[in-house]
Amino acid sequence: MGRVAVVTDSASDLPPDRAARHGIVVVPLIVRFGEESFRAGVDLSTDAFWERMLAPGAPFPTTAAAAPGDFQAAFEAAFAAGADAIVCITVGSKLSGTFKSAEIARGLLADREIHVVDSQLASMGVGMLAEIAAEMAAAGAPAADIARLTTEMIPRIDLYVAIDTLEYLRRGGRISAAQAAIGGVLSVKPIITVRDGVVETADRVRTRGKARERVLELLTAKPVERAALLYTPGGEIDAFRAAFLGRVPGGIAEERVTVQPVGASVGPHLGPGCVGGVVLRA
Repeated sequence: MGRVAVVTDSASDLPPDRAARHGIVVVPLIVRFGEESFRAGVDLSTDAFWERMLAPGAPFPTTAAAAPGDFQAAFEAAFAAGADAIVCITVGSKLSGTFKSAEIARGLLADREIHVVDSQLASMGVGMLAEIAAEMAAAGAPAADIARLTTEMIPRIDLYVAIDTLEYLRRGGRISAAQAAIGGVLSVKPIITVRDGVVETADRVRTRGKARERVLELLTAKPVERAALLYTPGGEIDAFRAAFLGRVPGGIAEERVTVQPVGASVGPHLGPGCVGGVVLRA
């Protein structure tokens, strides 16, 4: 049976070492600080991104979709390395033009088997699907089955993050100025999610502690098959992880729960002081 290569983009927040371990190719989005442009995860590591973003007087970072040519190069490299088919899982199409770029690249290689999956998610919602796809590929599943089965899993994935302010989402164009203003006036700590490919406010609470507690409630409301816990600088992830492990209905093996910082492609929209996670419901 032919080998299936898995491709994703840097908005997956998939750590480079884990992507390499699974053989997943990560196409970088662009992060700009003023006049300087970087390829997320290539020219700009997660640590370097946060150091720049939190530096006094630093310009506010913006992101741009990966280009079709970047996906085409990644696809061609995968075929050159021996792949017979590709499954490409991207950040949600309503959040970024990256999905469209991948589709354009697929059209440029119309004679090859390439499946492009719109995750309708962000961060490790995308990364988790890519890892599952890579596990299926390693087990010998055909590309068409991998694309179909990962698409069917999307409704089982929940993402919740407690953020300090809606201002970063507003600056990144993911919510309106009015939505951000309401959050600011009420001095609330919003909890965001992604539903049907769109960023929405899942809840609003008054303090950071209550926001963390509410996120834990949402993430552990139902049994969990696997999880990825996420944080940005100041997110205090260790206690959050311990609480999560102790509250999953029916329990969950520690190796099924990963922890990592939000990277350069998603971080500009969240800002510091965030904690949350992505879960695949059992």
